[in-house]
Amino acid sequence: MDLRVTRARVQSAAADDLHRRLFVLLVGLLLLAVMMGAQAAHARGAPDSFADLAEKLSPAVVNISTTQIVSGSGGEDGGDEEGQVPMPQFPPGSPFEELFKDFLERQGQGQGKPEPRKVQSLGSGFVIDPSGVIVTNNHVIQDAEEITVTLADGTKLPAELRGHDPKTDVAVLIVKPSKPLPFVNFGDSDKARVGDWVLAIGNPFGLGGSVSAGIISARNRDINAGPYDDFIQTDAAINRGNSGGPLFDMDGNVIGINTAIYSPSGGSVGIGFSIPSALAQQVVAQLREFGETRRGWLGVRIQSVSDEIAESLNLDKARGALVAGVDDKGPAAVAGIVAGDVILTFDGKPVPDMRTLPRIVAETKIGNTVPVVVWHDGKEKTVQVKVGQLDETAIADASGSGHKGGAAPTKTQVVLGLTLSPLTDELRGKNNVPDDVKGVVVTDVAESSAAAEKGIRPGDVIVEVAQAKVETPAQIAEKVKAEKDAGHKSVLFLVSRAGDLRFVALRVDK
Repeated sequence: MDLRVTRARVQSAAADDLHRRLFVLLVGLLLLAVMMGAQAAHARGAPDSFADLAEKLSPAVVNISTTQIVSGSGGEDGGDEEGQVPMPQFPPGSPFEELFKDFLERQGQGQGKPEPRKVQSLGSGFVIDPSGVIVTNNHVIQDAEEITVTLADGTKLPAELRGHDPKTDVAVLIVKPSKPLPFVNFGDSDKARVGDWVLAIGNPFGLGGSVSAGIISARNRDINAGPYDDFIQTDAAINRGNSGGPLFDMDGNVIGINTAIYSPSGGSVGIGFSIPSALAQQVVAQLREFGETRRGWLGVRIQSVSDEIAESLNLDKARGALVAGVDDKGPAAVAGIVAGDVILTFDGKPVPDMRTLPRIVAETKIGNTVPVVVWHDGKEKTVQVKVGQLDETAIADASGSGHKGGAAPTKTQVVLGLTLSPLTDELRGKNNVPDDVKGVVVTDVAESSAAAEKGIRPGDVIVEVAQAKVETPAQIAEKVKAEKDAGHKSVLFLVSRAGDLRFVALRVDK
């Protein structure tokens, strides 16, 4: 009897343990399903439709038309200027040639100077404040005599230019509506990832509000449009007339201003570029407040750090921005930054390459004192820089030490394929070398030399070698030999051309 009771208790305990195990397993599976569902929701697959989003956002997107007065014949063929009728190519002496010339002359496109005429252009924009603040591209309204904004409901309003910035291609317009306007908000473009869905709304070819969808194809694109290039690339269809329109994320926030396309044909081929909101938002805020941009200023001329330059400076890899010149009265000079330093971080932000630094400095609040880490004499050094204000019209003067005249005559030498001569008054005048530049002039460059490959040419002046000033060809030869004997693969030259300074690293281990 006792044996049966004991067996029953054992079986009951085993059943309870099995139940507990099954319960734990079930809870685990449920948690896993919740996590997978959350990840799937975060990944945001392609929506079934963009209709709700487009319906919500479209009322805040506007069409912009401009009118300007132009004159001129538009070139010899009469077809270079917008609105001109091109001259077809007929066989010489063809009667059609004379007929068409007569037609053009009657239209004011003949030999005589045509009358000034009005030319219209179209673009897009979007409302960011219900009181009537509109953002668009600078090139949409540039040189416009009149600006008209057409709202989504067809209402036309005259617009006033509040401010524009050619360097980022951003402009702000003001209209005076009779009632608050639908508007959209800027989002955080820094959070946008390659592969995210985006929506572009604009006025392609003047057809009116049009919607296209795509993904972010790339980030941080430099298309040589300006000093602060940092474009978002998208395959959402962008065509002529889309300029100034918004690029939306799936939350309905503006993460870009559609600005340019890459297209051999002039139509969309799936490569469009948008100004990221992280850059545009700051510019828009300044244009709204001041009517102009107020950028931070460091007072340096910079260039890229190549592998050879990094090796010659004992830097671990090519990174940062190499200081080629320093404004004597600029913030960098006051802080102790000198030519040959490599700026690695600015205000705690890394500087991976040359083109990153101007954006970071420009976005820094004027008057702030920030830490700057530089690579100086083979080691890191931190200096404190008080950021100045960039004068858009000023040209930084980062010239040499102010010495005038040439060095004492010495023998011409050939070093690394460069024929070098003392900088005499005669050579200074012949090569238009500024009076305040001191160094050794290049009189010839061997075609097959590394110097020729790096773009050094006759008339250039070598100011420094291995970050030491030089005044004679012999000094350059000695410096190159010393660097080679030290086991360095390349040596750093500071070269002046018409007063502009740049660093060039030349191989010495060949």
